[in-house]
Amino acid sequence: MLETETVLDRRRLRRSVSLWRAAGVAAVVLALGALTLGNDKLALLAGEKQIARIAIEGTITEDRDQLKMLKQIADDDSVAGVILYVNSPGGTTTGGEALFNGLRNISAKKPVVAQFGTVAASAGYIVGLATDHIIARGNTITGSVGVIVQWPEFVELLNKIGVKVNEVKSGPLKASPSPFEPLDESGRKVAENMVSDGFKWFLGLVETRRGIKVADVPGLMEGRVFSGREAMAAKLIDELGGEDEAVKWLKDVKNVDQNAKVVDWKPSAPGSFGWGGAHIASLLFGSQAGDVVNFFSRDRSISTLGLDGLVSVWHPSEK
Repeated sequence: MLETETVLDRRRLRRSVSLWRAAGVAAVVLALGALTLGNDKLALLAGEKQIARIAIEGTITEDRDQLKMLKQIADDDSVAGVILYVNSPGGTTTGGEALFNGLRNISAKKPVVAQFGTVAASAGYIVGLATDHIIARGNTITGSVGVIVQWPEFVELLNKIGVKVNEVKSGPLKASPSPFEPLDESGRKVAENMVSDGFKWFLGLVETRRGIKVADVPGLMEGRVFSGREAMAAKLIDELGGEDEAVKWLKDVKNVDQNAKVVDWKPSAPGSFGWGGAHIASLLFGSQAGDVVNFFSRDRSISTLGLDGLVSVWHPSEK
């Protein structure tokens, strides 16, 4: 009997140790999850109502991972509303168009409000037009409605250094305009028509989404920028303020759950560290490594220094 009791005690002890080990592993997993995901992300996984915050910063281009994220937000039932934070001088017109369409798909299912930061111009303003309500600071640089196509011309420089570029092309307008030959009238006409078509589309967005006649706003068709206060007077935006006003509009006007938390959503590109990348990098390699991860994940313009095609971008003149 004593021997039997000893065997049973040992079995009970093993089970107890196994249970404690499992509990310890679960605690470590939960702690790591809280560290890498954060409380807001854990709440998201639990299905609580959220306000998704999307940041459009730096140079705008057509980003497939970003567009995929917009679709996920549109389909996620836990997202009750969206804040679009815009701090961008613009970028490619096509990139603005793609974001506009993705945001309109979200807006068909849930309210979207734009909050403009320091600058929301050109393609940055295009994405703001996709939202249901636009809020800007009093001094936000807003507007710059227009399209531009630019290219350098190296003909005279190449002639001076004795370099000649030879080419064989299928037609006179192929690869026109080109930096290696003077622009002729037919090539200029093609470029002008393309810019005119893009500009007409941009103006149509402004009139449709803002309910105004662009001809009634002095300087708008000429591509000028406005302060937030001037944009408010011209009905290019709806309200002056920041994120607090954006959250208030979603909860008070669009009846988003008063307890909904604001959660940052970022595209998960291949090779990126994901939600907890900066935390993990900090733990493994120190705080500076986490700062580097945050820097590169936040500033998309580093990989988009060159822009091709029609461009809707504002920058101060050097003259």
